[in-house]
Amino acid sequence: MFLKRFVLSLIAIAILLAAVGRQGTAQQARTVTVQLLAINDFHGNLDPPTGSGGLVNQTPAGGVEYLATHLRIAARDNPNSILVGAGDLMGASPLISGLLHDGPTIEAMNAMNMSVTSIGNHELDHGPAELFRRIAGGCLRQQDCNEGQKSEAARFQYLAANVVRTDGSGGTLLPATAVRTLGGVKIGFIGETLEGTPETVPPASVQGLRFLEESAVANEAAAQLERQGIHVIVLLIHQGGQQQTNGGQPDPNGCANFEGPIKTVVGKLSPSIKVVISGHSHRFYNCEISGHIVTSAGSFGRLLTRVNLSIDQESGTILSVSAKNEVVTRDVAKDPALTAILDKFRPAADRISNQHIGSITGEIGNTANSAGESALGDVITDAQLASVSAPREGGAVIAFTNSAGIRAAIASPSGRREVSYGDLYGAQPFGNRVEVRTLTGDMIRRLLEQQFQFVPNPNLRVQVSEGFTYQYRLNAPAGKRVVAGSIALRGHPIAATDQVRVAATDFLFSGGGGLTVLGEGTNPTVGPVDVDALVDYVRTHSPVAPGPQNRIVRLD
Repeated sequence: MFLKRFVLSLIAIAILLAAVGRQGTAQQARTVTVQLLAINDFHGNLDPPTGSGGLVNQTPAGGVEYLATHLRIAARDNPNSILVGAGDLMGASPLISGLLHDGPTIEAMNAMNMSVTSIGNHELDHGPAELFRRIAGGCLRQQDCNEGQKSEAARFQYLAANVVRTDGSGGTLLPATAVRTLGGVKIGFIGETLEGTPETVPPASVQGLRFLEESAVANEAAAQLERQGIHVIVLLIHQGGQQQTNGGQPDPNGCANFEGPIKTVVGKLSPSIKVVISGHSHRFYNCEISGHIVTSAGSFGRLLTRVNLSIDQESGTILSVSAKNEVVTRDVAKDPALTAILDKFRPAADRISNQHIGSITGEIGNTANSAGESALGDVITDAQLASVSAPREGGAVIAFTNSAGIRAAIASPSGRREVSYGDLYGAQPFGNRVEVRTLTGDMIRRLLEQQFQFVPNPNLRVQVSEGFTYQYRLNAPAGKRVVAGSIALRGHPIAATDQVRVAATDFLFSGGGGLTVLGEGTNPTVGPVDVDALVDYVRTHSPVAPGPQNRIVRLD
């Protein structure tokens, strides 16, 4: 009898243990880890970017062939992986992509399995119709073309929740959200660009569109997704910030003294939006802000972001989030599929890009000093002034340009000092035209004051040509930051009533960059395209030295 009871007890224990084991297995099965792989501000940088724009701190980084390999390695770690973007995948691109209206970048994104991305301001550089044409693929430069001038249609989806049409339809330019299923869980993506997009593109490019405040639109979109039973929600937003490191090297996964518009937006977001993939500032960071994970992978494909979401499959809710930015090093094998895409498009681009133009004495950088002046800003304004300074044609005596329109340093790999057309195109890829108009001295003063609406970012200061100088105090009251009497041309103060011929691009004269005072100028004449002005200047002034960065003086 005892033996029988003992055997029955063992059986009962075995049954209990089996039940506990099944319960544990079921508990494990209810959790799935999903990996988001993210990039932002790629800007068509298919080839490895050069100069300081090709480094993460001191590590050479970027190049789409290497990026694709890093993404493939990352995806091996988790079959539930998806590639997403936070805008400006194309636009302001190097010649290999920009020459063919960014068709090569569309194909590269297809090959890397990009799934969904927000729109960025530069996707609208040439207006919605051109964006849709690029998305559709086909012949991008002319009606008839060969295979090297033709691209695939985009197989990924653009989102623009806060860009609405003003034609009365009430509709968004592009879908507001997208849903993807990974590991049996539905994930909702919201896509937005910055509310200030109209200040960063030619006004004609955004006619008929209205850009709404980002947080309110995102919260409403999140609420709609939740009503559909989707509780894993990710915001892809082309708006950003930056770490403040006091001159030190920022940590790719740091959030030191973080500031910027994205901080304000995130502070207003619904708790249901746990992850924010951001961009626009071209800075890298990895932050937790008001309970939200906020990341950016810098720019030009030099980093990628890995976000791991632990999700309860039964409830479809996030249990935990972790994020990491990884440098896209060049010590891995090139992805052959991406090499094939470059080989397809390179001959058409190289015919133009490799044209020898002149030489430089050393890298001409686009990083501003403490006053907001860059060496390349000096050179570009001098080039634009030289292109339209002929007195008999109502020539200019001053040139202004916007820092945000200077896209890359003029640098050559391996210390080479020769400069090609492609090098110069990389610095000035927009194709804006130089114009000359008459401004009064008072207009110039108000223009210089107007730029300070972008405080505290010194990288957005107006760049000025040789002979023009002024001083300012950043901490002075708005409207009184420019030091009285300091605005001068070749040492002579410019009076409020003086009539001055000023050169700038049509983008700026039409109110681009928020510099609306330039639009008050009169008696316009039209000059060359900006990159052509730079090409002519380098041809005639080689070897060109970096600008002196002594025209703008900050006193505090």
